[in-house]
Amino acid sequence: MRMRFRPAIAILTVITLTLAATPAATLAQSLDAASAQALAATLRMLQDPAARSAAIAGNPQASAADSQLQALAGSANMQELYALAAEIFSELASNGGGDVGKMSQALSRGTNDPVAFAATLSPATLQRFRELSVKISDRPR
Repeated sequence: MRMRFRPAIAILTVITLTLAATPAATLAQSLDAASAQALAATLRMLQDPAARSAAIAGNPQASAADSQLQALAGSANMQELYALAAEIFSELASNGGGDVGKMSQALSRGTNDPVAFAATLSPATLQRFRELSVKISDRPR
C-alpha cells in the first residue's frame, strides 16, 4: 500500500496546483447567489473537456499543471481525475464558506502537506480519491 500512496500524494498535489490555477476569484465571503453561480461555472469547466481546454489554453500555469496530470495519470484517466478535482473544489468552497482567502490557504497547505489536506475531504471523496489513485498506480507505463 505504501507504493500506491506516493502516487496518491503526487496526484493530490497536482490537483491542488490545478485548483489554485482555476478561475474562482469571484467567490465571496459566503456562498451568495453570485458566488454559487461562480462555483457552478467552475465545476462545469472542470468537468467539461471543451470548456476545460479553453480555460487551460489561456493560462500557462493551468497548462503546465494539466500536462503534469496527463503525464502522471495518463490520458484515459483525465476526465475522472477532473471530475474528482471538481468534487474536491466543491468541498473546498463549502468548507471555506466561499471565502477565497480560506480556500487559498487550504490549497497552500495542501501543496505543502497533501496528507493533511486529504484528511479534510469527506469520506466519500477520499474513497473516490483512493480508488482513482490505485487505478492510476496500477496502469501500465
